Amino acid sequence: MPNCPKCSKPVYHAEKKTSMGVDWHATCLKCEKCKKTLQPGQHAVHDNKPYCHKPCYAAAFGPTLVT
Repeated sequence: MPNCPKCSKPVYHAEKKTSMGVDWHATCLKCEKCKKTLQPGQHAVHDNKPYCHKPCYAAAFGPTLVT
């Protein structure tokens, strides 16, 4: 049985969300910055950590304006 990458506890079939090729608990698949609950495939990844697309990923890792 796989372990959740966030809490390291076993992930049972009835409670799993598969994203980034691994199984997560539904309550553990959250944005690293704002803690918003994410849906599989509906988020961005940086250093194997999930982030919501906007505003967290865009603000932290997106392009910046140079003036």
